[in-house]
Amino acid sequence: MSQVNIKDSVIFITGANRGIGRALVEVAVEGGAAKVYAAARDTSKLTGLVSRDPARIIPVELDVTDGEQIRRAVKQAADTQILINNAGVAGYSGIIFQFSEEAARRELEVNYFGPLHLARAFFPVLSGKPQAAVANVISVGGLSTFPMAATYSASKAAAHSLTQGLRAELHSRGITVFGIYPGPIDTDMADGVDMEKESPRNVAVRVYQGFAEGREDITTDKFADEFVVNLRNDAKAVERDNAQFAHQS
Repeated sequence: MSQVNIKDSVIFITGANRGIGRALVEVAVEGGAAKVYAAARDTSKLTGLVSRDPARIIPVELDVTDGEQIRRAVKQAADTQILINNAGVAGYSGIIFQFSEEAARRELEVNYFGPLHLARAFFPVLSGKPQAAVANVISVGGLSTFPMAATYSASKAAAHSLTQGLRAELHSRGITVFGIYPGPIDTDMADGVDMEKESPRNVAVRVYQGFAEGREDITTDKFADEFVVNLRNDAKAVERDNAQFAHQS
């Protein structure tokens, strides 16, 4: 178990302009991070966030599906110790009913290939650094599919598998790999979800607590805590319960 503390660390966070990503930046700065690279496709949306502490919050232009932008970001942020792959998209596509191939492909590009390419690109930067870590923000939907967002769940299941693969390969290199599993969070992505939602700030606090405790698999809210317990107790019961939310013709 490898404990990772954010105090005095240099952190790179994707999808930092809103929701969980923005909260991760804010809480990291409050927790004493030496520097936080806040990455977003449109850096103009980071202006308010950066103004909170311009010396420590560094804006980075980054579309996680753009290889050239990834290379530039790694060059700009060569002192990074902790990479947090937070950027994500959800299209709320079913498989048979209300299926969108465009949404499915976009979800895979952002939610799976994005973290994959960033982890590969940052590996030389992280190697040899103290408390080096990669953290992937996944979803409990990556552990058991939510049919109303079936293609999203599939992309997050791929991200879950990616995280396990990274952990196996990087363990001997001294790089800790965390998987982060939120339930419903009060963000733009979950705007149409009629469920009790956790605040992004509380999610960020739970994430960094998990780092400090060395918990490789981190849940971020009450729903996720209970979901994982139920999944361990009876995975098929969880699957049947989720099925009631499937799209219909």
